[in-house]
Amino acid sequence: MEHRLRNLYTLQLIDNNLDEIEELKGDLPAETREMESKVEEIESRLEALDKDMKTSFEVRDHADSEIINLKEKLERFKKQQFAVRNNKEYDALSREMDNTTGDIARREKEMESAEGKATIARADIEALKAKLVEAMTALEEKRHALSEVSKSTEAEELRYAHERQKAVARIDKADLTTYERIRKAKKGKAIVPVKRGACGGCFNRVPPQKLLELRLNNSVYTCERCGRILVSDEIAGATATAHSGKS
Repeated sequence: MEHRLRNLYTLQLIDNNLDEIEELKGDLPAETREMESKVEEIESRLEALDKDMKTSFEVRDHADSEIINLKEKLERFKKQQFAVRNNKEYDALSREMDNTTGDIARREKEMESAEGKATIARADIEALKAKLVEAMTALEEKRHALSEVSKSTEAEELRYAHERQKAVARIDKADLTTYERIRKAKKGKAIVPVKRGACGGCFNRVPPQKLLELRLNNSVYTCERCGRILVSDEIAGATATAHSGKS
């Protein structure tokens, strides 16, 4: 059990170092991710608008073609009026002409509507393209700034990342899952030493009986208030010394 606790606390110390490096980057990582999301959102909207514009133009062109055909049909009907032999034929032809005229009007309205939608979509696309250029420029600036900061800590970060891989390999999967869960919930601090009889995370007093049991290093104890894993001074000191020696 003591070996398990030492391995877990070693991982916590490594993660502390990685967290400190991450803090040096400030808000840049979050701002970069936010700008990346904004660029992706604009690109997605542009794609949708482009699709809508093309569809509207297709509808417009189809309606225009239909109008041409209908007008030709109407002209044929007009010529046929001179060849009708009775009122019945004349009335039937008149109905056909009325229907065709109505179809032309509907197609013209459809074409006008599609043209309007396409024009609006095209204007929106131009406006979004300008926003995309601005967003991508801002993103490149954020990436450049983050890259400059990362360069200064790159070697150290790689070293700790390598140490973390080795530390994780020595930890039981169940212990690692518990550690990661608590670490996520407690802003990176999953395992803390007891300081002056209190939890090193929330500073809540640890009951005397638990302090005695904790010093035996034969079980995993968690803080009754914050849920962090507690380790004795012995493990905290020895592990910190060993970790410092490696660094």
